[in-house]
Amino acid sequence: MESFELNYENRFTSSFGFPSERAMTKVRDSLTEPIKEFIAESPFLVMATSDRSGNCDASPKGGKPGFVRVLDDRRLLVPDVAGNKLFQSYQNMDENPHVGIVFFIPGLNDVVRVNGRVAMVTREELDRHSVAHTMQNPDGDRGVQQGIVVEIEESYGHCPRALSYSDFWSLDEIERRKGSAHPVRMPPAPSVPQPTA
Repeated sequence: MESFELNYENRFTSSFGFPSERAMTKVRDSLTEPIKEFIAESPFLVMATSDRSGNCDASPKGGKPGFVRVLDDRRLLVPDVAGNKLFQSYQNMDENPHVGIVFFIPGLNDVVRVNGRVAMVTREELDRHSVAHTMQNPDGDRGVQQGIVVEIEESYGHCPRALSYSDFWSLDEIERRKGSAHPVRMPPAPSVPQPTA
């Protein structure tokens, strides 16, 4: 297990300063035990992908804690269910196997970041190894489509400041919004052609 010798000298450090020694040495090329434990407790992640041209997509994925399996020090398995069936992430991964993932645990301001390369695993292969997707509130589209194996290139814990600054886990705010649905859930109204004179 190694920390990376990364070059942090760039136009941003010349303007804003260099990272601390702790920040520079925390990036690893495999999963440490604390990182594994965090992932095993995480019920939610956001996975970022891009196509070969750099067009990006970020997809949320969730399940019961431990739905992402730690296979070993350098591999994760993400069972994936049917979503909106737009398949932007899958199309991106077909063209560009590099992904970035952020893992969250409710109530914690710390997060874990993982970067790596992916390989797809078929549903039949998952069935042969008795891999299921465990979730809290299953619906009609709960069936596993396929699996995503992530080969680790970088992993590290990220500081809690962003979630702290936003007071993201505010119990008052959570209670206020409990059970409500945001209008973003509704599709936009179709455009209606205007009559010509």
